[in-house]
Amino acid sequence: MKKHFVVILTLTMLTVVLFSCQSGNNSTDLPAGVVTNPNSADGTVDKDALPVISFEKDFHDFGKLIPGEQVTYSFKFKNTGKSLLIIANVSTSCGCTVSSFPKQPVKPGEGATIDVSFDSKDRHGLQTKTITVFSNTQPPSTTLRIQSMVVEPKDI
Repeated sequence: MKKHFVVILTLTMLTVVLFSCQSGNNSTDLPAGVVTNPNSADGTVDKDALPVISFEKDFHDFGKLIPGEQVTYSFKFKNTGKSLLIIANVSTSCGCTVSSFPKQPVKPGEGATIDVSFDSKDRHGLQTKTITVFSNTQPPSTTLRIQSMVVEPKDI
């Protein structure tokens, strides 16, 4: 009886280990070799090896909007560095602002956009929102800003 128990327990453990170690192939995963880590053990950084995210502008004013109006702006940028630029995430300061960004690496010399949409529903007065871009640059985050003045239709 003990032999059967040990065999069943061993087979169960083996099954759990075999199936828990298999992971699906996610096609959006980037190979580790894509990211360049220019940091050295002594804390210095070789900034010449880094990607550089250069925006045409980091602020956009939508002007006057009426409540409920939805607007979008595309922040254009270029990788002016010497290695692949990877945007890990883009966060916004408010739920009324959403963004989309390139999920694939941006090669040196190439450009792309970060699209930002603002919904003025239930908003009034001056609205200033920040968009934070997290990437493999030094420093690792860049802040963009949008603003608008939300007014009643009679005030336009």
